[in-house]
Amino acid sequence: MTAMATDRPQMRVEEFEQIAAAAPETVTLEFINGRLGVKAVPDGDHGAIIMWLLRQCMQQRPELDLHIEQGLRVEQYRSGCARPDGVLAPVAHFAGQGEWAAPEGVLMAVEITSYDTDTDRGDRVEKPAAYAQAGIPVYLLVDRERCEVAVRSDPRGGRYRTTVTRAYGDPVDLPAPVGFRLETELLKTYVR
Repeated sequence: MTAMATDRPQMRVEEFEQIAAAAPETVTLEFINGRLGVKAVPDGDHGAIIMWLLRQCMQQRPELDLHIEQGLRVEQYRSGCARPDGVLAPVAHFAGQGEWAAPEGVLMAVEITSYDTDTDRGDRVEKPAAYAQAGIPVYLLVDRERCEVAVRSDPRGGRYRTTVTRAYGDPVDLPAPVGFRLETELLKTYVR
């Protein structure tokens, strides 16, 4: 049996941060479960979905900011670094925190799936586990492959205990502390 990457990480998180800082702007790196990962470059639909969500957040919760690609230190003992597509937090929450911020105070992490082979493991398995472990109350996954929105909440014991999934077009409620409804009809426009 082979040892899991979490048993023997590829490198220390400090080494990862040095590599990530030197990477060109066209490459987005993450370090989850002790493994270096490259995040797919977003396409136009991905960007349109982020803007759709940004508008809804600003309209319904103007006291919050949706930060695009803010780096977070995740996993136990901060031994991982993720760059969610969006991070919902109070206005100016990340001021002075640098590229890799602590997850405390974050209300929601957002991922939008890419059309690559790593989506299932990354966005559907590893990242929700890392965000739950970090205590982020809500995880929103906009799943372009499945044409659905999944909302995970109630993080306990390193996992989200509640998951609500809705097809594109059906409204979905984001639980407290986010506390508003997403109207998802427009997401049908961004299906390949």
